[in-house]
Amino acid sequence: MSKKKHVFFWLVLFCSSIYSQNNISGKIISEKRINSANTHIHINNKVISSNSSGQFQANDLPSGSTKIFVSHAGYQPIDTVIQLQSDLKIDFKLKPSTTALDEVVIQQKNKNSTTSVVAQQLKLATIEKYSNQTLGDALKEIAGVATLKSGNSIVKPIINGLYGSRVPVIYNNVRLEDQQWGMEHDPNIDINTANKITVIKGSSGLQYGGDAIGGLVIIEPLTVKKDTLFGRTIINYDSNGKGGSVTTSLHQGNDLGLSWNATGTYKYLGDKQAPDYNLSNTGTRNAHFSGDLKYSAAKFNSSLLYSYYNATIGILSASHTGNVNDLYNSITNKIPSVINDFTYNINNPKQKVKHQIVKFNSNYYFDNASFLSLQYDFQSNNRLEYDVRRGDFNDIAALDLDLKTHTLAIDYTKNTHDWLIKTGVRTAIQNNYANPATGIRPLIPNYDKLDLGIYGIASYRFSDRFSIDGGIRNDYTKIDASKFYLKSRWEERGYDEQFSEFIAGDFSTQWLTKPSFTFNSVSANIGTHIATAAKWELFSNLSFASRNPNPSEFFSDGLHHSTGVIELGDLNLKKEQATKLSVAAKKQFNRFSFELNPYLNSIKDYIFLKPTGFETTIRGAFPVYEYQQTNAVLAGVDLQTVWEINNKWAHSLRLSYVSGRDKQANEPLIDMPPLQINNKITFSKKEWNSLRLELQSELVFRQTQFPDNNFYTQIIKDNELVSVLVDTSTPPAGYQLFHFYSEMKFKTFKKATTTVAFSIQNIFNVSYRDYSNRQRFFTDEVGRSIQLQLKFNY
Repeated sequence: MSKKKHVFFWLVLFCSSIYSQNNISGKIISEKRINSANTHIHINNKVISSNSSGQFQANDLPSGSTKIFVSHAGYQPIDTVIQLQSDLKIDFKLKPSTTALDEVVIQQKNKNSTTSVVAQQLKLATIEKYSNQTLGDALKEIAGVATLKSGNSIVKPIINGLYGSRVPVIYNNVRLEDQQWGMEHDPNIDINTANKITVIKGSSGLQYGGDAIGGLVIIEPLTVKKDTLFGRTIINYDSNGKGGSVTTSLHQGNDLGLSWNATGTYKYLGDKQAPDYNLSNTGTRNAHFSGDLKYSAAKFNSSLLYSYYNATIGILSASHTGNVNDLYNSITNKIPSVINDFTYNINNPKQKVKHQIVKFNSNYYFDNASFLSLQYDFQSNNRLEYDVRRGDFNDIAALDLDLKTHTLAIDYTKNTHDWLIKTGVRTAIQNNYANPATGIRPLIPNYDKLDLGIYGIASYRFSDRFSIDGGIRNDYTKIDASKFYLKSRWEERGYDEQFSEFIAGDFSTQWLTKPSFTFNSVSANIGTHIATAAKWELFSNLSFASRNPNPSEFFSDGLHHSTGVIELGDLNLKKEQATKLSVAAKKQFNRFSFELNPYLNSIKDYIFLKPTGFETTIRGAFPVYEYQQTNAVLAGVDLQTVWEINNKWAHSLRLSYVSGRDKQANEPLIDMPPLQINNKITFSKKEWNSLRLELQSELVFRQTQFPDNNFYTQIIKDNELVSVLVDTSTPPAGYQLFHFYSEMKFKTFKKATTTVAFSIQNIFNVSYRDYSNRQRFFTDEVGRSIQLQLKFNY
């Protein structure tokens, strides 16, 4: 084709496109009678209004993707995109607005995201499968999320290699403050209260804080706008632990007026079992209640929430050894030093936790596109950790912490046709009281903390296929502590020269100190989202986040009873500063979809716990871990695919890999999760009572990148002291587990259904140890677990 023909061809095509004009007409209707003359309709760049009978018409519209936005005061706007090929008649049904800006009539919904970060979600069906387990267990269903375990009942999420204070948990719009710095402090929530769980990888959730270097876990309860009353009861039995749980929830929904939710859960489990022995003292008790009351009007809504969480968790007896010999033998021989018969009793060591939340929230709607939110919440967290002590002291907690947090937040949101703007302030006052009546030096001291943050985020949609978003946040933090230091420890760590101004009193062998620190931190992110006509979605995000050292990292000084290790903080620690580049590609084919998410996270002054040796106390011999700081870089990739083979069979894959390097020591970082690959094949047939069968393979490779922190110590052998190498570094072997899940649904009454689920975890009863479990030094992981679940919806 000659050059002229090329020009002619494209001119014809262009002109055809330009002059393919179409008309759209229709009517605005509503559940309630309204004056439809005030309804505004945006169609591409045109703005029209409906007449008194609700009729509207827009002429001379080009073919192709056409954006429609319908707004009417007091009603939810409708925002949708259609593919216009010819004249079209379409009606829009408006619904009174209370909170959400949902669509009511959707001819062709635009599902494209307007944010630059892929937010991955666990929906209710998946959450219910884990009704008898923990939040961390459920989050393993998301690629890039691993678990950090202390035993079998304490599970924390690891997102892209980071955990603890770097991964805030947002529960019902409340940022959990539950001594989350501890490796063996799992989130104090009941997973059964969640309707949806969202994981945001990276620090893009600036609304909730600028320190989410690892990511955010957002837990949202059920919200029902329909005027209806319904409930759900789930009963679980687990053969491993010979117990189970029961949870019941009731929901009264309403669009306007009063609505409420109530959920109660009780869990009772005895000792867990490894394939070859009993895991003594690993039982759990858990009771939880959550209830909220909400009143909604046309221009505002207000809600009040109360949540109570009470847990008693046994700590593996074998993790607390009496001397260096026992500790060395336990690590070397791979056999627990304590193996007793199964029991439901929970003895020391153990932890008891009570967490209460009271929240008041109110939203005022200026119009359909903007509202102001005011929220106050109060949290009370009491943590008791019991050690094995003599006499009456056995009934007194060795660690007694009482943490109280008051938070006030004001947010303003403006959501127009292409803009989303959000800004707000958050202030929190926190007090931690370490009860001295324990008779043992507390791991962390009394302190007062003040947080004040201000943020602004915005996103703009240039078209249906391209948007950009960004935000910035500034946080001010002040912490004042009061702590006794042994003079020997104070001088050993060089504090006598660096922090002499903190000394407030001389008490014989101890200094009374008043450490005080202030921080001012800036966090920001910017990103883009591109959607192509071929159903590709490309995300890119660059973020900068800062995290201040938490009280544990600053002040730890003694035995952490739940982990059985001595932890030492460092007053010299600086704040962490992370710069993360994350990209993601999603593609939806006819029956196959995938999501690929590589990332690079460079962290200046990364804080980590490093094993440095043994220390013998009057309680026994314990490993010593010190908080240290370095410059680190984490690089990894997450892959998730879904293949609908046909109407009955489906396959899904999750792959997660992260590599962490200590740039200063030029060696791998400690506690990085190894490569994990999960495959699941599913068979489902709706005609057979919605039968669903799943077979899952969980393949965890051996971690080959680890620092060498092994050290020598003296033990008694044949009545002589001999020097031995203690291997705390070498990761355990990789492993592969198979899990099975099945369920069927039955219509029991007119509006009630019963779901029967049967599952087996670790089908072949494989013995293994997990690198991400601190108690891997003392015992194998749990063996086969057969579970039965009955779910009643009514």
